[in-house]
Order: sequence, then C-alpha cells, then structure tokens
Amino acid sequence: MSTTDEVPTGKPGRGRRVILWRHGQTSWNVERRFQGTTDVELTEAGLAQARRAARLLASLKPDAIVSSDLKRAANTAAELAALTGLEVNHTEALRETYAGVWQGLTHEEIITRYGDEYAAWKRGEPVRRGGGELESEVADRAAPIVLRHAEKLPEEGTLVVVSHGGTIRTTIGRLLGLEARHWESLGGLSNCCWSVLGEGARGWRLLEHNAGTLPEPVLGDDD
Repeated sequence: MSTTDEVPTGKPGRGRRVILWRHGQTSWNVERRFQGTTDVELTEAGLAQARRAARLLASLKPDAIVSSDLKRAANTAAELAALTGLEVNHTEALRETYAGVWQGLTHEEIITRYGDEYAAWKRGEPVRRGGGELESEVADRAAPIVLRHAEKLPEEGTLVVVSHGGTIRTTIGRLLGLEARHWESLGGLSNCCWSVLGEGARGWRLLEHNAGTLPEPVLGDDD
C-alpha cells in the first residue's frame, strides 16, 4: 500500500493551515550532538529565539497548539501560549527520533563510529540509527496526531505543532504523500524556524519551509 493510501489528506475547501515549528537552540545543538529523545533544556539564546518567533506566530492567530513533551519543545510552545492564551496539548508522539547509542554523540563521533550506517541513512535506506526508530515509525506516531488536531480546526483555522527537526521532516513527508526515501530531500529546519502546510483541493501542500518570517501570499500563475 502506498504512503498516500495510508494517510488521509485534508478535506478540500476548509482551507486549514498547519505550522510545524522547531524548538529553540540547546547546548547540544551548538555542540552538534545528537539529542534524539534526550531531554535537553533551551539555552538563553534558544529562549530568546522562541520569544521572537512566538511574537510572529501569534499574529497569525492560531486556533490550537500541540507540542512534544520534551522540555526544549514544551518551553518553546509555552512562549506562544503565553501570548495567545491557548492551552498547549503535550504528547510523546511528537518527540524526536529515538536513536539509541547515537544519542549524546557529536556528528563527528557518529561518522567515525557508525559511518556505514550514517551513509546508508543519507542514501535514503531504512536505517535504525543507533538501534533506534526507523523514520517511517516516527511518521507513524507523529503524522496521525497532527491530522487529528487539524481535523478539529474551524474553516481557515491554524494549528501550530511544536516539535523537532527530524520529526517535522518525516511528518511533512508523510502528509505530502512522499515516499520515505525522498524525505531527506526536505532540508533541515534551523532552530525556531517553521514550515507551513496548507490544505488544497488535492490534499496538503508545502507552502513555506524553514521560514523565520511570516508567510507571504503567493501571487502568480502557480497559485
């Protein structure tokens, strides 16, 4: 069965929007250390990033916020909640990919110790990095949560999903109906940047990716 068959798309005509927002900077981000499900706090710089981004996202008047329960995401989400008055729904399903023995290692250490595994993952092969989760398994737990909350939105409503770089990429890939081996073609997200999915006549469309500014209307023949 194809990925498109497995995941329901949005209902045409409702015009809902999903903003997938990566958490702010942590010390392990700076050290290029694989975090995975390790519960690492935001740095002061990361908290400042969250506050800046929250002011922008609040202007979009979101209807709901759902977040990973890991501190770096939950504390990022809290900044938006403070401005909007919305309650944050926290869930383990939006945690970052569990990567077993890779967690806590730097990028260089991973390549040195697990170079073949790393190379296979970069080629788009299904790899349990560090003995952890497959990317498809991450999408299996995260994408349904996003869809469930999106279904509750009013027409033209906006959902903000606060999560992690890897989880956001796999969720976008799943919701767009891309084959898992192509998910890596979606570039990574910088700290506290976001991607925007909009509901079109044929399902979800990627409107913005790795953005740090408010979405602009698309004016052109391809809209």
